[in-house]
Amino acid sequence: MKDKNVAKAYAKAIYNLGKESNLDVAKELTTLTEVVNENNNLENVMFLDVFTAEEKIAVVNEVMAKLGLSQVVKSFINFLLQEKRIGLMPIIFKEVIVMDDHEKGFMRGTIEGSADSIDTESLDKIKSFIKKELGSEPELSYVKNEKITAGVRVTVEDYQIDASVDKQLNTLKESIING
Repeated sequence: MKDKNVAKAYAKAIYNLGKESNLDVAKELTTLTEVVNENNNLENVMFLDVFTAEEKIAVVNEVMAKLGLSQVVKSFINFLLQEKRIGLMPIIFKEVIVMDDHEKGFMRGTIEGSADSIDTESLDKIKSFIKKELGSEPELSYVKNEKITAGVRVTVEDYQIDASVDKQLNTLKESIING
């Protein structure tokens, strides 16, 4: 939990610095994250303790220069490397994306269900309900979940709607047990 709070503070700092400098920090961090995820060697250099901070910075600066990243993002990544906080980068990235989504007026979430896909009518109803409840346009993706017998479970940030048969059966079971 401490790491998440620290990551949120870093995310807020870099996001606000980006806004002040008229930079799309979310886009730059997305670009860097995609490159790191596609290259195991770069990922190893950044996240393993086998390399010194200086070695990591030298390699990562070369990559960031080729990607054309801003000085704000370069300095931020270098700071994380020097302070041995680069392990927080995935959480920081997620938090920056959430802040950017909020700034743009929408939220991301998932719909889990037992079917292979969800029909357009159901998706539209869920989106409409969430927009009414949370006040922002949700961007939802569907994920098949074998553990759900029937129905759906919708998660948008900290908000969750569990309309699965499993949830209803557990609620019934609890009410019978607790009388």
